[in-house]
Amino acid sequence: MPRQSRIDAPGALNHIIVRGINRKKIFNDDADRYNFLSRLDKILTDANTACFAWALVPNHFHLLLRTGLVPISTIMRRLLTGYAMSYNRRYRRHGHLFQNRYKSILCQENLYLLELVRYIHLNPLRAKLVKDLKALEKYPFSGHRVILGKRKNSWQDVGYVLKLFGSNQSTARRGYRQFVEKGVPLGKRPDLVGGGLLLSLFVK
Repeated sequence: MPRQSRIDAPGALNHIIVRGINRKKIFNDDADRYNFLSRLDKILTDANTACFAWALVPNHFHLLLRTGLVPISTIMRRLLTGYAMSYNRRYRRHGHLFQNRYKSILCQENLYLLELVRYIHLNPLRAKLVKDLKALEKYPFSGHRVILGKRKNSWQDVGYVLKLFGSNQSTARRGYRQFVEKGVPLGKRPDLVGGGLLLSLFVK
């Protein structure tokens, strides 16, 4: 069956999910994670691509990106190829690191942006990498603590998310924190990781 063409026009909102091959780990320690984030920083900055949410767990990661002038497929090819080569050198391994295709979900922004920010940032809690929301605020490998002002990332668009909760920054952060807290009982959200949002594609 032919692979569908990507709808990747500038301004499109994309939820990206990348898993390790056979669901194996792609991040073994903090050195791997910081290596990945350094690459992500450079690639998104060079491409002028907005990132609204992100989370790393041992065997996969999530990104919420808005397409700029550089196609998401180009960004992901640079990111995944560069990281995989570095990972393989470090561990003296060969072969694929990621599943053959990453999952790219084209989303309707007005309906799903905040839902996806919350879903992605709660991923470490659902994966039991942290025990509660207080611990999640200290978890260095997701964009949650960045939105709360506990860390700065030049490549993460915090302002766009916060303005959806109010014009005053401190009030907006409280609103965001409360919104995330309300998402904890919702658990896994199949509707946010499949084609129900708009269109789900697996892309090489």
